[in-house]
Amino acid sequence: MRKIIFFMLISLDGYFEGIGRDISWHNVDEEFNEFAIEQLSAVGTLLFGRVTYEMMASYWPTPAAKTNDPVVAEKMNATPKLVFSKTLQKGEWQNTRLIKDNFVEETQKLKKQSGKDMIILGSSDLAVTFIEYGLIDEFRVMVNPVVLGDGKSLFNGIKGKFDLSLIKTRTFKNGNVLLYYEPKRK
Repeated sequence: MRKIIFFMLISLDGYFEGIGRDISWHNVDEEFNEFAIEQLSAVGTLLFGRVTYEMMASYWPTPAAKTNDPVVAEKMNATPKLVFSKTLQKGEWQNTRLIKDNFVEETQKLKKQSGKDMIILGSSDLAVTFIEYGLIDEFRVMVNPVVLGDGKSLFNGIKGKFDLSLIKTRTFKNGNVLLYYEPKRK
């Protein structure tokens, strides 16, 4: 059975994006890129909501991405992608499939298939929905050493409390700290 992993970068004060969807504060360097390659190599499917999908699709297939970060670009472009959206009409980025309806049933079927794990990159609104249905098996939250003061908080809109267990941590030289959690199952 495949797991669904959720990965997100956040500020120390809990925001995943600043005002105006600003993510320029993401603390990304060579060590982070090595981690990104390692993480992308370990999964078989990328999961996105519409907003994050459109942002990623506007960058990773471009010549700039292929020049600036060729290994990550190759992995982002080649890996199968699922987009959960009721409004997106077509997924133009290579290896993209849209899921417009029955997302819980579709996701449960995907989890039962053999193969590498799946990962939600960003897509906080999608993650909140998946949390409500108990679909996420592991949370990877990378805390960046910056305070934004305002923005969109992680898990904005969650209905109710859910408990997590810390399973490991990883500290990066640039001050990022990656926290690995799994949900406490009842």
